[in-house]
Amino acid sequence: MALQNGYSINSTPLDESGETTPLLKKQVVDVDDSVPPQCCSARYNLAIMMFFGFSVVYGLRVNLSVAMVAMVNGTNSQPTLNSSVGHECPVSSHGNNNGSQTPDQPDGIPQYSWDSPTQGLLLGAFFFGYLVTQIPGGYLAGHFGGSIFLGGGVLGTAALTLLTPLAAQLGPYWLFGLRALEGFGEGVTFPAMMAMWARWAPPLERSRLISLSGSGANFGAFVALPLTGFICHSLGWPAVFYMCGGAGCIWAVFWFILVSDQPGTHPRISTREKHYIINSIGKDGGAHGWSVPLLPMVLSVPLWAIIVSQMCANWGYYTLLTSLPTYMDTVLHFDLRQLYRVANYLPSRTPSAPDVTGRLKRSSRTTTIRATACSPRYHPEGENAFLSALPYLGGWAFSVISGVVADSLLEKELLSVTAVRKIFTITGLLLPAAFLVAVGFSGCSGVLAVTFLTLSTTVGGTSAAGVFINQIDIAPRYAGVLLGITNTFATIPGVVAPIITGYLTKDHSLAGWRNVFCLSAGISAGGALVFTLFGSGKVQKWALAEEDQEQAETERDGLIPT
Repeated sequence: MALQNGYSINSTPLDESGETTPLLKKQVVDVDDSVPPQCCSARYNLAIMMFFGFSVVYGLRVNLSVAMVAMVNGTNSQPTLNSSVGHECPVSSHGNNNGSQTPDQPDGIPQYSWDSPTQGLLLGAFFFGYLVTQIPGGYLAGHFGGSIFLGGGVLGTAALTLLTPLAAQLGPYWLFGLRALEGFGEGVTFPAMMAMWARWAPPLERSRLISLSGSGANFGAFVALPLTGFICHSLGWPAVFYMCGGAGCIWAVFWFILVSDQPGTHPRISTREKHYIINSIGKDGGAHGWSVPLLPMVLSVPLWAIIVSQMCANWGYYTLLTSLPTYMDTVLHFDLRQLYRVANYLPSRTPSAPDVTGRLKRSSRTTTIRATACSPRYHPEGENAFLSALPYLGGWAFSVISGVVADSLLEKELLSVTAVRKIFTITGLLLPAAFLVAVGFSGCSGVLAVTFLTLSTTVGGTSAAGVFINQIDIAPRYAGVLLGITNTFATIPGVVAPIITGYLTKDHSLAGWRNVFCLSAGISAGGALVFTLFGSGKVQKWALAEEDQEQAETERDGLIPT
């Protein structure tokens, strides 16, 4: 899709007054450069492969959290939470039936006497490795291409997962090291995805392609948690790791056969689609060199707007992830056998959100909260399981729909890229904030609390077409590096939020929890405000190729008419 003056949407010269010109100039479209069909195209096949890949990735990430209850015998169970606190809300006749159970396992399946702190460290081990490879993975994927890192990351993690039963038999230290290595492998996957889309996603299809591929995490969580519980009970906990690891290895085989780093090297792409993608992306979709503009990145206001906004959005996510079980147990007095299903179905708004941090912080009650996941009384087909799965389904649906709507607005030239990203960020942060405030004022009504929490996490999916893909807008060439940077910062709330929540709720009162939800809502709203004021959808000068920088400077100086 060639544009006048040889520019694509990415390489349009910058102006100092803001984004006041239409998104696209009038196009000079050749027959061979017209938009090819989306169905069965190479770029959408890539999105589908990524979708299933991230479904596997999330299954590999959370399988231990479900299987742990079957791996550990029931002799070290911790006392329930609501047995030691006052009851500000009335307790139902069945609300205290929270005793943990020892799940049945087939004959010959070993179980271990790990105490709760040990379980918490094992569940948190993944995060230590996951954090380390975010930035290096994005940097290397941007230089060499993302397919080898995305596929290799999933394959390596899957292969290591197959060794989990052996590591558990050798001892907790071996299992801790194995899980850390798994996180190390998975840390490169999401930055590699963004680096690939910098070369594959036409600007007017970025939102739908990236949101579709990233939504695999929500879908994978929706499928993996109940399925893992079923496998754990039916075949024994080792089968969970064999099946999850095997699925990852099988996916990797198809990935390396079907996927290429860029359209120009894909053996089965049509000439029409190849020309369309290359011409629409322009020069900024190529690989970056060994050096990256670190100082301009550090001084980039739009990049910091992304960092701050994602940190604010993740504050609410981590607050729910780490503290929702405590709130439902100590305030609403939910049966923890039902609570497992609610707590573990909270969706992730970002590709990077690791669920292990929260469990590490509340390791002392991990056994109780996960109780009966693999027991005979765990029935994922029940009404409670369906209700608790709604946030995942809603988040998945809203993220995909938001991507389609965002691209439609750009295709029709109704709004600029900046305006679209800001609208979906505001929607994905402000509306969930309002629902969190409503949770705080829902009092002792469990129905209202769960409803508002579900609405909050579901509507939050719209931010998938906003700030969470903005890296590729401001710097397509360095999109993988930027995603690694923003994801690294975005994990900080996972450490800080549980500490603040514990301080505010030490008396287990409704007023304390109201402060928690209102604080999360205020921080989320602050993130929306920051991105509204300082966010941008324009390619930054430091992200352009050298010749494009010179061209842009020349035009701003008035030497070439625009």
